[in-house]
Amino acid sequence: SSTAASEATSSSSSSASVSAAAAAAAAVAASDPQSGDEAAPGAAAAAPAQDLEFVYADADEYSVEIAELYTYTEEADLRANQVAFDQLFDEFHQHDEQKQQQQHRWTKLDDPSRRAFIERLLNMLDLGGSGVGSEDRRKRLSAVRALLYIAQGNWGECDLEEDQLRWTLHNAHLLLSGSAGGQSGPGGSGSNITLNDSTELRLMLSLLYILVETARCFPHGDHAEGWAKAREHLIQELQEPIVGEDCLAILLFNMVTKFCSSAAPHYPMRKVLLLLWKVVLLTLGPLPELHKRKNELRERHGLAPVTEETATVCGRMRASSPPMSAADMFDQMPRRRASRKSLAPKDPVAAPIHESVKVLRQNLYVSLAEMQMRQERDIVSYPLTKGRAEVIPDTPAEHLYRQMMPHIPQYMIALLKVLLAAAPTSKPKTETINLASDLLPAADGMPQTLVQSLRLSVDVNRHKEVIVKAISALLLLLLKHFKVNHVYQFEYVSQHLVFANCIPLVLKFFNQNILSYVESKNNISQLDFPACVVRSGEDSMLTSSGAGSGAVSAVSAMSEAEALAQEPSFPGDFCWRNLFSCVNLLRVLNKLTKWKHSRTMMLVVFKSAPILKRALKVRNPLLQVYALKLIKAQTKYMGRQWRKINMTTMSAIYEKVRHRLTDDWAFANDLDARPWDFQAEECSLRSAVDRFNQRRYSATGPAATLPDTLAPVDNNVSSVLSTQVTLTDHFKRNYQHWLEQEVFSAPINWDLVLSSMRT
Repeated sequence: SSTAASEATSSSSSSASVSAAAAAAAAVAASDPQSGDEAAPGAAAAAPAQDLEFVYADADEYSVEIAELYTYTEEADLRANQVAFDQLFDEFHQHDEQKQQQQHRWTKLDDPSRRAFIERLLNMLDLGGSGVGSEDRRKRLSAVRALLYIAQGNWGECDLEEDQLRWTLHNAHLLLSGSAGGQSGPGGSGSNITLNDSTELRLMLSLLYILVETARCFPHGDHAEGWAKAREHLIQELQEPIVGEDCLAILLFNMVTKFCSSAAPHYPMRKVLLLLWKVVLLTLGPLPELHKRKNELRERHGLAPVTEETATVCGRMRASSPPMSAADMFDQMPRRRASRKSLAPKDPVAAPIHESVKVLRQNLYVSLAEMQMRQERDIVSYPLTKGRAEVIPDTPAEHLYRQMMPHIPQYMIALLKVLLAAAPTSKPKTETINLASDLLPAADGMPQTLVQSLRLSVDVNRHKEVIVKAISALLLLLLKHFKVNHVYQFEYVSQHLVFANCIPLVLKFFNQNILSYVESKNNISQLDFPACVVRSGEDSMLTSSGAGSGAVSAVSAMSEAEALAQEPSFPGDFCWRNLFSCVNLLRVLNKLTKWKHSRTMMLVVFKSAPILKRALKVRNPLLQVYALKLIKAQTKYMGRQWRKINMTTMSAIYEKVRHRLTDDWAFANDLDARPWDFQAEECSLRSAVDRFNQRRYSATGPAATLPDTLAPVDNNVSSVLSTQVTLTDHFKRNYQHWLEQEVFSAPINWDLVLSSMRT
């Protein structure tokens, strides 16, 4: 019996060691980037994971979007804004001691008094000296800080975050009705900027961001009619030129290119990208409105409307394993294809065949892009008839593309450079652009304590995640709006994204433990705005003053920060920001590679199938659908052996991805994939896009004018004076400023003018 017991003990210990070794090997295989094989059907499965309750939208909640504007090191700037407001408020009411002594001074005022104070601050924005330490420049900076404090909801007079949010909405309405969005544009347009220039620019960007985001999220509610008018007025201001002929979006794009070229390394790139994203989102419109416009254009071209949206359909799905019976259906597909080929008649076509073709055409999906390409071919073939009848749409997307078109290659390269630097898989190099420059204030320098180091580490990771979120959403927004406006605008942006190596960059981003990235929590709620300034008591221990206190508070603060910054607190928890970025990047990759064989071959060459299969571990149906779409596009090039090994993935594609009538992704052989035709297809598309841009936007296009040397000159004084000149709304609103700058402030030597007229 002792022998049997010893054998049983050794057997159980050996089996335990074998199972432990198998578990370790499985963990290593799961973390290996090159591992892409399917799990064995008989392997022990872990506990079923919970689906992530993720609701896709244009952006996160309003409070979260405002909080992500600020870093954890900007609390000193928030306090400085309050101090500047108090000083200017006392100067404005220096003859009213009662208002100066009130504790809640802004909340006790009436709206006319608030508007009068805002108007004075807006007038101070026109001041500016040439020197850094000039008095006018100091006043301008104080006015910007006071306006930003008002836009932030005058948090110094609020006891709860709900009160701060209510006052933010009210003050934003006052600022928008006072044309704060039109008079305050980002300064510091020069390339050689200083830290003081960056401070003023950071404040101005924050002010504009709050106004744009508030107008985007709250068009209704209190003062609904006033909100609608203020919102439309702000959209018009954002589309009008600010510097030269460039609108605010183009100015922000130029700031990104200057930052990436090291011409302006102190630009706060996080605020620039967030503001650029929200400006484009507000001016072009959200994605639900884009879906309505797409159906309107389809109806205009005689096409049936699209009644389903991928995000809406995926919201009713569950992230579950595909049924095993789908494999049997897959085995029958080659036989169906062979029998379908045998139906090709060699005799005259019979009537049932005509009926079948008619039914096929009625149910075959025709995209809006095909109709736009057909219309463009007709215009090129018949320029005197079809070309003159062309009506260029007067849409915000058309205006933006017209201004972006000359510099789209530089803009796309700059955005991808910043995305590469912010990716968690990128390794730090000496030549890489520095994104953490605005996280380290010059006064504080490097962190001195362990708590400060921990807070900075969390802040750096959060900083990069916010940048990835802004860039991914911006790229997707541009691609979708340009594709609806005209497919060749979309193709032009897509080509330059591909030329800038966007496809391998996105694959490099996903070549990580994407599940850990989605579940990561790089947030400290006590340091988020407005919780860092609106407190019920002095209980914050992670501030700069609390970090230098006793050892007990430092240890408790560090443990609290660690608990908040590490793993989620319950199963199914995730970071909305990171999952939103992953979905957007997959959607961008789908836009770039859809129906493009050469770009699909790039996915095969870069071995994207194992990377995309690891992304399926994230239990969200929307992310899984877009990952499966990318796998489906390259399945025909992977070979029959790969399809046999990855039957579970093939079944998931059958279950979740929509199929067309002419899909051959699962049974196409190698002869159908001819790589020598891919470059010709890409070159043909590029020539068509260049011809479109040359015809519509170049100097010889229909919208262009003759050069000054060839334009006819009207020498008749009566004819010139009787010419009707159409003044823009922007010029009419700023007519007084134009008189001051161009007429009253410009000295005119009338003797010289009269002498020149006599000669």
